[in-house]
Amino acid sequence: MTQTTPRRKLPLKERYALLTRDLDWDPSYVTKDQLFPYTSYEGIKVHDWDGWEDPFRLTVDAYYKYQAEKDKRLYAVLDGFAQSQGHLGLADASYLNAIKLFIQGVTPLEYAAHRHFAYLARYLEGPAPRFAALCQSVDELRHCQTQIHTISNYNKYYGGFHSWSKMHDRVWYLSVPKSLFDDAMTAGPFEFLISISFSFEYLLTNLLFVPFMSGASFNGDMPTMSFGFSAQSDESRHMTLGLEAIKFLLEQDEGNVPIIQDWIDKWFWRAYRMSALVAGMMDYMLPKPVMSWKEAFELYFEDQMLGGLFPDLEFYGIRPPRHVQDAIAEKDKLSHEVYKVLHNFSFAASFTTQAPNEQHMKWLAEQYPETFDQHYRPVWEKHHRIEAEGGRMFFQGLPQLCQVCQIPMVFTEKDDPAKTSFRSSEFRGEQFHTCSDGCQWIFEREPEKFVQAWLPVHQIYQGNCGGPSVPEVLEWYGIQEGDNGEYKGSLDHKSWIGWHNGDVEQGV
Repeated sequence: MTQTTPRRKLPLKERYALLTRDLDWDPSYVTKDQLFPYTSYEGIKVHDWDGWEDPFRLTVDAYYKYQAEKDKRLYAVLDGFAQSQGHLGLADASYLNAIKLFIQGVTPLEYAAHRHFAYLARYLEGPAPRFAALCQSVDELRHCQTQIHTISNYNKYYGGFHSWSKMHDRVWYLSVPKSLFDDAMTAGPFEFLISISFSFEYLLTNLLFVPFMSGASFNGDMPTMSFGFSAQSDESRHMTLGLEAIKFLLEQDEGNVPIIQDWIDKWFWRAYRMSALVAGMMDYMLPKPVMSWKEAFELYFEDQMLGGLFPDLEFYGIRPPRHVQDAIAEKDKLSHEVYKVLHNFSFAASFTTQAPNEQHMKWLAEQYPETFDQHYRPVWEKHHRIEAEGGRMFFQGLPQLCQVCQIPMVFTEKDDPAKTSFRSSEFRGEQFHTCSDGCQWIFEREPEKFVQAWLPVHQIYQGNCGGPSVPEVLEWYGIQEGDNGEYKGSLDHKSWIGWHNGDVEQGV
């Protein structure tokens, strides 16, 4: 009879290392430079990949069990909402215009992030960051899928939810988020980590997945609130990954510091400019607003990031982002300027808009006491006078776009809300226009990249968007009759009124 040595239960840290890092191997038939060709050309130096600290220490087995439990809870909410005709309990059908903008603009970014983190999971040299990127890749795919499943219920009853993937590649206002991710995905692996895991996750994710999802709950949209908070626990892990990535790179070599500072400067402003769409959604597209853009910006960016995160990074030689004071100076006017564009051009958008009513304007005046009554209330009162006479304000023409953020040139000077901010740069004998000091700095830092921008207005003028007329462009976009324009009198509005009045035929 043979004796066997009893198995020793491994400590958690050692067991985790065996299941993740110790699965790595040294290549034998190719060199490491051939196996990992993308981790050197950005100038970043990494001397010890084992210096990466995994903040969560999740194995694949534990990770999938954890996510499966969250999915069970989420899909129970979705089923209950669908079976009880929960869409009739929304504050108003106009609320869904914000969700249309969400699935058109945000959901495709989740899928793009999934693809590129899968790329990092193959091409980052260290096994620990490769594994972290793999988990985030799966996270992003799950977010894309749960958002589609959640919002698909509304597609049964309301227009504008169809063809969102096609629209993301073609429609003018969706070039704003698409161009940001195209920029990030054509950068190197380390810049992508800083752009998405640090700048994008810390700035935009908190502003989108906390106050906006609270607004969804406040307006009766339990499914959106549920997938938002289900994703937020993942986003917390992603933000921790971003913080670990930046600290790891800063600790590896002093020469990394100026490179990373440049990336922070660039990607803060790019993520901030894209968040302008979120600002318009929060302040104007919720029938029952719960938190203003200004409040959210002060809490999640000024207090938490500037007041908490950057003092910690100062130890490594990192300062707050360039142009951060310009962003702070815009917090009283950003949402108003952006929503005015969406409202004036909604005839070419896959959602409907309306001027804020008197109760909504009263709330906006309370939230923005220094700017709203003076600069923006007169604009909306003019819209109301036109509508009272049977008209509707639409901008006839195509706007000039910023070469970098691709938002129409509507932003104003930080010290003068009545003066349009307009910057011009020359490159290879041509003039290129940007909306701010931040976008101009980004353009002049790498003009070879941004002169290639696919600008929707330019493409329309060149005849690349279906034809020269608005109906032809809308058909090329995939926008159908009833998806766009003024909310009052739209198909969504008529159906909403019909359902609540018991007019079944009208609501079908």
